Amino acid sequence: MSERWTIEQVAAVAPTPKSVGAAEPLAVESRWSALGSDDRALWGRCRGSGAEPYDTMVDHVDVAWRCSCPSRRQPCKHALALLLLWAREGVAEAPRPEPVASWLGRRNRHPSGGDASASASAGEGRGGASDAGSPGADDDGPDESTGPDRDDLDRARDERVARMMEGLVELDRWLEDRMRTGLADPALARYATWDQLAARLVDARAGSLANRVRRLAGLVGASPDWHGEVLAELGLLHLIARAGRRLPDLPGPLADAVATASGWQIRQADVLAGVPETDHWLVAGRSDTREDRIEVRRLWLRGEASGRWAMLLSFAAYQQSLDDSLEVGTVVHADLHRYPGGSLRALQGRRYGEPLPFGAIGEVGAVTVAEACDQIGAAVAAEPWLERYPAIVRATPTVVDGRWLLTDATGSLPILGGVRSLATLVAASAGSPLVVTIEWTPHGVLPLMLHVDERTLDVGPRADPSFLGAA
Repeated sequence: MSERWTIEQVAAVAPTPKSVGAAEPLAVESRWSALGSDDRALWGRCRGSGAEPYDTMVDHVDVAWRCSCPSRRQPCKHALALLLLWAREGVAEAPRPEPVASWLGRRNRHPSGGDASASASAGEGRGGASDAGSPGADDDGPDESTGPDRDDLDRARDERVARMMEGLVELDRWLEDRMRTGLADPALARYATWDQLAARLVDARAGSLANRVRRLAGLVGASPDWHGEVLAELGLLHLIARAGRRLPDLPGPLADAVATASGWQIRQADVLAGVPETDHWLVAGRSDTREDRIEVRRLWLRGEASGRWAMLLSFAAYQQSLDDSLEVGTVVHADLHRYPGGSLRALQGRRYGEPLPFGAIGEVGAVTVAEACDQIGAAVAAEPWLERYPAIVRATPTVVDGRWLLTDATGSLPILGGVRSLATLVAASAGSPLVVTIEWTPHGVLPLMLHVDERTLDVGPRADPSFLGAA
C-alpha cells in the first residue's frame, strides 16, 4: 500500500472548506457498499439522495476522482467522504474491480486527459477538475450537464448560511442591548419589541429562534418569577447565537444540533436517504401544542429492541389536519430515519405490517423517578436548549403543599397538564404506583399515556378541534 493520506491532505484537495463538512456525514461505513482499496485507488458505492447509489473512484497516487453523482464541483462530497474514510482506516484492501481497472487504464494511456493532478501534500494546492467533470471525457459516467446545477445549489446554500450568520450576529447584539438596559425596561412589555426581532430572524432563515423569541414574549409579566424565567431564556438564546457562529469548529453531532436549534432546515429526501433504524416501535405518547398559530403534534416512539426514543412531528395551520396515522398505545414494526445530530426527531419510512395493540406492561421498560431524571439530565447537558424529552416512570400521583407530584422512593416530579389528564391519572392510580409516559419540560412533566391492566389510556394534551376544523 502507498502512504495513507491524512485528514489535512483531504482538506487540501477540497474545492471549498465547506465541502469537507458536507462530506463528513457520508464518511461512515454504513453509507457505503462494495468498499475497497489497493496501492493505487479507492472505490465504493455511496448511498445518497438519488434512487441508486453513486459509484465513486479515487486515484490517491496521481490524485484524480470519478463519481456518478451529478455534482459539478470536483472533487464531489462522495469522493471526499471516501478519502476521509480511507484516511481513518475504514477502507479495507480488496482486489481491484474491473470498472476501476478500466478507468485507471484509460488514465495511464491519457494522463493529461482532464484528470486532476497535484501533489497530495497538505498546503501544496488542490487537484483540478476530475475526468468525470469534463464533458466529452473518455469515461463511462453520465454527462453532468443532464443533472441539476449543483453550483447554483451550493451558491444558494452559501447565501443562506451567510444570512443566518448575519441573523445570529444581530440577535447577539440585541441581547447585549437588553442586558445593558435591564429587564425593567418598559419596552420588554410591548409585544412589538419581540415581534420585530422575530421577524428579522425569520428573514435570516432562523425560524426556530424566531419561535423561541415569540414564546419568550409571553413570559414577560406572566408570573411573579418572570424575571428569572426571561433571563434564563435570554441566556439560552445567547448560547445558541454564539454556538451557531462557531459551527465549523464544533464536533459533527453538536454542530448538527446547534444548526437545528438555529432553524436550519434539512430536506426530508436527505433524511430518508440515510440508513434506517428498524424496530418494533411503541407509540408511547402524544403531545399537541399551539406554537405561533400552528398546531404541532409530537408522537413519542420507543424502540422495543433498542430502548431508544424517537419523535415524529406533524404540523397543521388553521382548518388543516394533523397526522393521525399512528395511534397512541399501539406498536408498529417500521423503519425510522433520524435527523442528523443528537436530535430525537425522525421520519417514518417503510412499515412492515399494520400497527398492533400494545401488550404486557413488563415490556415498557419503566424506570424510577431518579433514573428518569438522570436520562433527562444527560439529554439537557448535551443540548441545554432542549425544551421537551420523554420518559416512562413507575410512580404515584401525590399532593405536596398544594401541588401535584409524581413520586416514588427516589424522588418527585411536578405535574403539569389540564384537569382532564390529572383527574384520569389520579383515578387510574387509586393511590398506588402506575406506569405513565411523561413529557419533561423545564416547568414540570406532562402525563401522556397511562399503562393500566395491560391496556393504555391516552391523556396527552389535545389540539383544539375548532382550530383544526374537526367535528
